[in-house]
Amino acid sequence: MTFNSEAIIQDIRTDFEQMLAFVMGPKAQTATADSMERGLFALLLKLGAKLLTLFFVLRSKTACRESLPGEAGRSWRYHRDTKRDYFSIFGKVEIHRPYFYRKGSGGQAPLDAELSLGEDCYSDLVREVSEYLAVYNVYGKTADILSYLLGIQLSTRALDENIATDATEVKAYYDQKPAPPPESEAPILVIQADGKGVPMILAEPAEKKIRLGKGEKRGQKKEAVVTTVYSIAPKPRTPEEVVASFFNQSDTEEKSVRQHIRPQNKQVWATLEGKDTALERLSRQVLRRQGNHIQSLVALCDGCEALQTRLASHFPDFTLVLDFIHADEYLWDAATCLFGEQNQRERLEWMQTRTLQILSGQTSSVIAELRRLSLAEKMKLYQRAQLTRSADYFERNLPFMDYPTYLANGWSIASGVIEGACRHFVKDRCELSGMRWSQAGVESLLALRAIAENGDWQAYHDFRRQQRHACLYPSPYPDHPAPEELALDLDHVDRAFSLIPVCEPGSTYQALPLAT
Repeated sequence: MTFNSEAIIQDIRTDFEQMLAFVMGPKAQTATADSMERGLFALLLKLGAKLLTLFFVLRSKTACRESLPGEAGRSWRYHRDTKRDYFSIFGKVEIHRPYFYRKGSGGQAPLDAELSLGEDCYSDLVREVSEYLAVYNVYGKTADILSYLLGIQLSTRALDENIATDATEVKAYYDQKPAPPPESEAPILVIQADGKGVPMILAEPAEKKIRLGKGEKRGQKKEAVVTTVYSIAPKPRTPEEVVASFFNQSDTEEKSVRQHIRPQNKQVWATLEGKDTALERLSRQVLRRQGNHIQSLVALCDGCEALQTRLASHFPDFTLVLDFIHADEYLWDAATCLFGEQNQRERLEWMQTRTLQILSGQTSSVIAELRRLSLAEKMKLYQRAQLTRSADYFERNLPFMDYPTYLANGWSIASGVIEGACRHFVKDRCELSGMRWSQAGVESLLALRAIAENGDWQAYHDFRRQQRHACLYPSPYPDHPAPEELALDLDHVDRAFSLIPVCEPGSTYQALPLAT
């Protein structure tokens, strides 16, 4: 063996005594809370690395070194102990394990399977912590945080590669994940979809320009299609109530009551592989969530005709609802071109009246008024164009604007969930200053970001580890209690300490609580 386990154990005991002396010694009497906390953290990381090394040494010590049986009587013979590096949360440690070789078949290290090690040198905990930071922070900042807190040096390239590797099982995870229990669902199932541009890396031209021309950019954007599905309780309201709330006329008490209605089991997703790919995945998620407990099916969307057409095709049983906020923006544009930005009172009065008309099912009257105004002689060219544009938008979307029915049923009429997802889920991470993405890179990042946003982080990585083990090793995935269960199992801890050689009589270590 490369390491002597008894020597490591003695070293660990010495370190533990030093930790106690650090806390109880004379210098501790004048130490600040901050200096004590930082010192203990550094000592605990050092102790953790030695304990983890001890774990690997003991596992290697008890590992089989006899020949391994093979097919047709061709066995794998023990060749030597080989080393592999293991970058843990405590720092770099070494694993020395028996290596078996057979001519013409290469070699294998069975202990790797018993420990369920990956193909590279990074521990699963390091991967999960670094990736969780990376889905919310730029890669360089993530590397800085790991270096500052744990002293781990992880390059942005290694982080990018780990994310690409660990995101490969996201689709399989959601395909096997059970639907939320019916008792946790609300009666209205809602889907939403929208697009958000992501700045992409362009192929370098033959001759790189030193200075761009007017309107030229060094990058271009590609649409990430963001989808969400959730259930929600109905909240019937009148058009007058919506107008009062929209124009800040409702009282605080009423608003606070309505804020308690929240989406249930919300799941978000984003992909750059196109609208159909995004909606096909969404349809699989929707299918498993339907049942007798769902009473209404609602699809919210803005006025994008291509998206509306695909939603109607993929979800024929859903009622397509035009997002009221988008519709009202076209009404604001018309009001601004009529009254200008400065005439606040007349513009607001006009808006309130027409908004109430639209919510009351009188959109056709609003369209007729807009067209009549656009033909008035006093209207300028830009006013005619805007009024016509708004009228055309309402006319094309009229089948999706039956707001009196939607409100009476208690359905959502605003796509705030998907708008927030586009901003928070995609823009806030992918559109920071100077960012450019490859499609493969941003797909992997958005897949893991969805795992984090949907509250599936731990469950997914448990699934990913099992899938990786099945791919790398023929043996079943080791079935062990959760780490926190082992840590809290006092009988298990007592048994472990009973196996550790006790120090010589008279050692100060024997006076410590963990010495017996």
